[in-house]
Amino acid sequence: MDSSGGYDDGPFIADYYDSVVPYRERQDVGFFVEMARHSGGPVLELGCGTGRVLIPTAKSGIEIVGLDSSPLMLSVCREKLLSEPNDVQSRVRLAQGDMRDFELRQEFSLVTIPFRPFQHLLTVEGQMSCLQNIRKHLAPGGKLVLDIFNPSLVLLADERYLQEHGEEPEFTTADGRGVVRRARIVWRDYFNQITHNKLIYYVTHPDHREERLVHQFPLRYLFKFEAEHLLARCGFVVEAVYADYDRSPYGSKYPGELIVVATANHTH
Repeated sequence: MDSSGGYDDGPFIADYYDSVVPYRERQDVGFFVEMARHSGGPVLELGCGTGRVLIPTAKSGIEIVGLDSSPLMLSVCREKLLSEPNDVQSRVRLAQGDMRDFELRQEFSLVTIPFRPFQHLLTVEGQMSCLQNIRKHLAPGGKLVLDIFNPSLVLLADERYLQEHGEEPEFTTADGRGVVRRARIVWRDYFNQITHNKLIYYVTHPDHREERLVHQFPLRYLFKFEAEHLLARCGFVVEAVYADYDRSPYGSKYPGELIVVATANHTH
């Protein structure tokens, strides 16, 4: 089972990633940088992608290792790092690998999985393999931040999402391509808690040529107690559960995020 979330299905995904307005304006970076600074480093970020969170973390003075399964996303990250000062570059190590099975020969005071890559793991075996691997890489007293969305029961059942939808603003690339992105749930597997999703990119090139590009991927959703039980099975103790990156307590907004901070239970 591939856990990459389809990020290597076409170079356009990595190419457009940093321009997508909801990603560019996402409010999670400050939260992860603060967690990293509080930990003192080193930090391991799983699913680091184009470095959206990783580079600001390195800029804040913290050593960080970024792991991702997508060579295309990592190449964008490397390219971005080249425009950073040497001291920032020197704090970063990038590794290509599968979050279910990696060996970095290093311990970390913080492991983060920002913005859902954990949800590309579609089986309990895959999820547990990832968490057990994280636990092996955590220094004593180290923390894990698991960042997933809180499933909305309303949205899970709403038929409208089976049609193309979305209100994201158009964005323009540096070379003048205009891009509008829309989304669609292709089908829902309620028994396995998986949605099969499509992101559709409508591209207008400077010469007015039009193109339609599709990124298709499954996502597994987890509910709060399920995530807590999974962590407990893998030797973690849950410290906090937040509904948002401003540390609002879980339950204060619906559906909100599902951000779990956990530490390894070394008596496990």
